[in-house]
Amino acid sequence: MTSVRPPRAGRESPVPRPAVFLDRDGTLTEARHYPTRPSDLVLQPGIGPWLRTLREVHGAALVVVTNQSGLARALFTDRDLEAMHRRLRDELASVGVELDGIYTCPHHVDGVVPELARRCPCRKPEPGMLLRAATELRLDLARSWMIGDFATDVEAGHRAGCRTAWVGPRATAAPTARTATTTGGAATTATATPPASAPAAPTVRAATTAEALREICRRGA
Repeated sequence: MTSVRPPRAGRESPVPRPAVFLDRDGTLTEARHYPTRPSDLVLQPGIGPWLRTLREVHGAALVVVTNQSGLARALFTDRDLEAMHRRLRDELASVGVELDGIYTCPHHVDGVVPELARRCPCRKPEPGMLLRAATELRLDLARSWMIGDFATDVEAGHRAGCRTAWVGPRATAAPTARTATTTGGAATTATATPPASAPAAPTVRAATTAEALREICRRGA
């Protein structure tokens, strides 16, 4: 399931762009347990200026990639999800931000909707949504970032070949081999390789999405 911003005439670049892929719930918006209404989507504080900088200064596409198993669980409908994403775009527009695309995975093996109750290559930590966006939007994954508040978001980014940022209390509490704190307040992982059984280490850890975005801007996206 995909919502993509139509390309503007004369603005397509022959060179693939970098992207910043953003998880939705708990990353782009405040954490809610299975949001079902447009009013449930509230933007994280302080993200607008950094998102604008990434898009307007660094030329990065802004793409939401979100697992939405509530569809498979029959907690809400496609129409409900469309209404939520209209609200999301409106909220972002109010802070001067435009998305290039929204990609969602509706599947879950425990779902009650038969056609959605299955394993798939798009549910994070699988990289399917990022790979599809890269093809449809002409994105350079090696120059891109994946930001999320779960280890599965980080893993999806690694599997797609992106740099990654892990945000929120899980990110700052989770152990890592060694970290070096940046002047911006975020922490970047050292070069030590984690055990094979451990989740892939993120490039950046930060307490908030705004801090992670600031660090990505500092690095030049």
